Amino acid sequence: MVSRSFDGEYIARTLEKLGFVAMRGSSSRGGATALLGLRSQLEQGTAVAFTIDGPRGPKYVAKPGPVLLSQVSAVPMAAFYVALSDAWVLNTWDALMIPKPFSKALVRLSAKVQVPAAGDAQMDAQMAEFQQQLQAALERVTRFAEEHVAQVGSEEFPAIKG
Repeated sequence: MVSRSFDGEYIARTLEKLGFVAMRGSSSRGGATALLGLRSQLEQGTAVAFTIDGPRGPKYVAKPGPVLLSQVSAVPMAAFYVALSDAWVLNTWDALMIPKPFSKALVRLSAKVQVPAAGDAQMDAQMAEFQQQLQAALERVTRFAEEHVAQVGSEEFPAIKG
């Protein structure tokens, strides 16, 4: 899911050039339609991803969309982060990073979390708990990737070529 904002257009075009489908929407505009589109993609067996902090931030704070999608689709969710060793950082609310040539990248993925289907009277509290779990997972993978990106290419983190 990519924001309908002007900045989101660049992200959507990049994703599409890489062979992904960009569902346009966010927590503030078009989110319900985009969630339905993502659910359809999941039903077709396609993996989906969110920029989970939404178009207005705050940066790196998870919104409830991934939890809701996991709940209605029965597909587990996970958090991921891409750390860059050398990047241009734009003066935007989210400090968008563009990798410089020959920059190293380290992608870190969390364990999957299965969100149970709706129907429980305490689901609101459970949804908040799953959102907190997603937030904690995002913080862990972010911290790990940032702390270890300089080691990409070493024996501990061999570079993947191709």
